[in-house]
Amino acid sequence: MNKFKRSWLLMKSSLSVVGRNKLLLVFPIVIFICTVTIILFFLAPPVLRPTGYGYASAEHWQAISHSLFKESGGQGGQVIFSPGAMAYLAFLYFVAMFIATFCNVAFYHEILAALTGQSVSIGRGLKFAATKIKPILMWTLFAGLVGLIIKAIEQRLSWVGQIIGKLIGVAWSVAAVFAIPVIVRDEQSVNPIGVLRKSAGVLKRTWGEALIGYVGLSFANVLILIGSILWLAGATAVSIWLHNYWMIAFAVVGWLCALFAWGYVTSVAGQVYRGALYLYAAEGVIPAPYNQEMLNQAWKFKKS
Repeated sequence: MNKFKRSWLLMKSSLSVVGRNKLLLVFPIVIFICTVTIILFFLAPPVLRPTGYGYASAEHWQAISHSLFKESGGQGGQVIFSPGAMAYLAFLYFVAMFIATFCNVAFYHEILAALTGQSVSIGRGLKFAATKIKPILMWTLFAGLVGLIIKAIEQRLSWVGQIIGKLIGVAWSVAAVFAIPVIVRDEQSVNPIGVLRKSAGVLKRTWGEALIGYVGLSFANVLILIGSILWLAGATAVSIWLHNYWMIAFAVVGWLCALFAWGYVTSVAGQVYRGALYLYAAEGVIPAPYNQEMLNQAWKFKKS
């Protein structure tokens, strides 16, 4: 329980950083809007190209469908994407990953700035990310290729491939947990394999206690969820007792909105927490409002 208590204190510290720098809450929205906008921009040409029919007609969408899909030669007549559609989808996949990585680099630049006492600026973060185009592009291609390989393994090797793919995916996610902070802070991190090696190296130094904070964040969220369910149950019981069933509807809507807002804020706090862990583990910096005792308890460095 002491580990979870320490993690709860770390979570409160992360939330206080978000509270003092509310612009950090805007970055995930910017990432989502930019990614969706770019995808729609590149998706529009193949979907809205002229076919000789009106866009609202069934014939137009049938023509689009025939150009994107084809029947496989195997038994059952399974419908699959045409080679051209597959290539274009792969292109969209890499574009979306590039935009997400670009925005995340901007996001983490401002997280680390906030942790070192600076103000947060969306424009400054985006300008900084623009100076990291080459490492962002290299990492996007590398991470995207790894993702495609994992997907191919899962699809081609039946249930065995799914197990292998899941294991590789977990290992990849753990090893790359500090990849974005490495890109932000390391001037020499252009080679994506080097980025992955440095990210894994930071984690390897602190293996064992390193991820307890993330477990603690999840544990705290479970407690909040249980408490909110108890509150909802109480509100439902009161509404039934008062024969006011509209109260149930308002309680459910309020409960869902509160859960969404809490989940969103704590997801940003989790990114702040990761940034604090990276600064302390990689650079020995103790960012406010954390203190050395708190971070020493959360991290136990392995002796070389």
